[in-house]
Amino acid sequence: MLELIDKGEPELKHIADSLKAAGENVIASCAMPASEVVILAPIPKPRKNIIGIGLNYTEHVAESARTLDTENALPQKPVIFSKPPTAVTATNTAIIHNESLTQQLDWEVELAVVIGKGGKYITRENAMDHVFGYTVINDISARDCRRAGQWIVSKGQDTFAPMGPVLVTKDEIADPHNLNLSLTLNGVEKQSSNTKFLLFNIPALIEDLSTVFTLEPGDIIATGTPAGVGAGREPQEWMWDG
Repeated sequence: MLELIDKGEPELKHIADSLKAAGENVIASCAMPASEVVILAPIPKPRKNIIGIGLNYTEHVAESARTLDTENALPQKPVIFSKPPTAVTATNTAIIHNESLTQQLDWEVELAVVIGKGGKYITRENAMDHVFGYTVINDISARDCRRAGQWIVSKGQDTFAPMGPVLVTKDEIADPHNLNLSLTLNGVEKQSSNTKFLLFNIPALIEDLSTVFTLEPGDIIATGTPAGVGAGREPQEWMWDG
């Protein structure tokens, strides 16, 4: 996937033209039932850390202030953290739960943006030209592992970034700021929102991040989670093995 991202839109067009020329019958003959294959994360080994954005939905800011001792004020700039590449795993695979580290394993569904064209000092007006596509990340968080305000121990443990199962190219999404997000745990819906409620939208995030450091093809930006996390519930809820 990273090689495809590096080659960019010309390669995507070549693939689309080849599929069109092959015809639906040829494509169907190559298909396999999803139950017979293991679907990996679309980018199983990112070159760099995943860029995470915290507190990017108003209701999540409020629930975090109530239960996680964060400020009950909307951030004036994006709140940035990261998750190492080893956090990535496929959806429908087991999460490593080290009970010696955490007893408070939480969920966070998020829209993730994949960068297609790198750049520095990217403006909001040009930001979407740098997007390759979109996927979904569950920003698993160990709420009792934060150290002096540092989030990477809480969010960067192995398998703490289930991703996918698909990566959708940007031409397939008419409006990335009007996508429903939901998360279900054991058959019960825990989170339900829409990306229209992002405090900092995708162009704003790309502009801000590229001012701090150069964005490169294949970089992944997890845009933040809406309300409904386990830590924000009364009583609080956590994930457990099984």
